Amino acid sequence: MTSLRSVVVGTGSSLPARAVTNAELTERVDTSDEWIVQRTGIRQRYLAGPEETTSVLGTRAGLAALDDAGLGPDDIDLVICATSTPDHTFPSTATQIQAALGIRQGAAFDLQAVCAGFVFAVTTADKFLTTGAARRALVIGAETFSRIVDWEDRTTCVLFGDGAGAVVLEARDAETAQGRGVLSASLRSDGRHREKLYVDGGPGSTGTTGHLRMEGREVFRFAVGSVTDVIVEALERAGASASDLDWFVPHQANRRIIEASADKIGIAREKIVLTVDRHGNTSAASIPLALDVARRDGRIREGDLVMIEAIGGGFSWGAALIRW
Repeated sequence: MTSLRSVVVGTGSSLPARAVTNAELTERVDTSDEWIVQRTGIRQRYLAGPEETTSVLGTRAGLAALDDAGLGPDDIDLVICATSTPDHTFPSTATQIQAALGIRQGAAFDLQAVCAGFVFAVTTADKFLTTGAARRALVIGAETFSRIVDWEDRTTCVLFGDGAGAVVLEARDAETAQGRGVLSASLRSDGRHREKLYVDGGPGSTGTTGHLRMEGREVFRFAVGSVTDVIVEALERAGASASDLDWFVPHQANRRIIEASADKIGIAREKIVLTVDRHGNTSAASIPLALDVARRDGRIREGDLVMIEAIGGGFSWGAALIRW
């Protein structure tokens, strides 16, 4: 049986039209630019307008990724959208994106692992491709967290932004892939930590509308103290070490968390791709947004060894190692 690899052949992203600086937020929230930058590294974020829904942003990112790959709707037979802010309870946002892009074959579904959603989605798509169940997958992270933050809670509302990013993965036999593709992944979840980061309501069985709630110190402590296990495991599964990495592209939640995690693993800070300063925390969209930025500005190149990593509410966390 031919061995298959999931190779990244295109990236894309989409941000809302409106960028909101920390200074502008101070007109709405009791905070300051100094407070936000010192604690998070965030200087601005993008907030979606009324017509900029999660599916709209995801569709734009998906189209950009298809264009980058030189592919059309007939070339995609799997669409996975990682999101915690879908347009509707159902149908899935992925099916809306599928229809908007004119994709008529294969499957489309949402995946919900909050900020770790894109890592979970890439890992899931990889299983479809390497088993021959699909040929090419469009994997999207798209969020409109501005719809669910509590704008009266100054400790959380300043952290989040909206946006979408996407990659196209293509199944190639190992010889054609020439070492490229998803090399390994490690995923974890532990539902005992619900109260540390959750939304206190929402569509479904509770019949409520909720807002994001977070115990910031506890999330910080867990992210730095426990989440690095998946990075180590992904490296070990691929027979690699931190020094082999060309780029570390983590979830863009907080600059201090990112740098502390890299330091703990032994990843040089100059290898970190940081976009949290301009995007804020865009949850499942943050990693594909950062990947697209770093690829288009020339940092990530074919053959580079790239580690992606994230933690989301629940907790759920994961890492994946990709040879670009």
